[in-house]
Amino acid sequence: MEYLVIVGFVAVIVIPMIVIFYTYAGRTEDQIVSNQLQKIGLKIGDSAEAVYYLGEPSRTRMRAYFPKNIDNATVGNNEIVFIVRTKQGLDHIVVYTTIPVSGSLDIHSGYHNINIQSRGSYVEIAD
Repeated sequence: MEYLVIVGFVAVIVIPMIVIFYTYAGRTEDQIVSNQLQKIGLKIGDSAEAVYYLGEPSRTRMRAYFPKNIDNATVGNNEIVFIVRTKQGLDHIVVYTTIPVSGSLDIHSGYHNINIQSRGSYVEIAD
């Protein structure tokens, strides 16, 4: 009987701790992915602005690592938008640019070579 009381007491303490740990770990993973995509979007936006102000024949290439769980990525209307699947649903990460941008980005996980080229009145971003 004493062993059952000890096991029950340990279970009452350990099981909630395990649930809290996995919940916190999931939220932390989602936050890391969102921060990575925000940083990638800012780097793409900064490079696009530099190329735009240098003029039409200018271009650059950057290498970035895209994390998993990206559902969609769009470039246009002065913004770069990543849609990410999280534990709570879909999350939109939006990076605004001061210049017109157009193009497309692949959403597969891994390293990407992103080409950024000035087209005169806008900047083309392609993967």
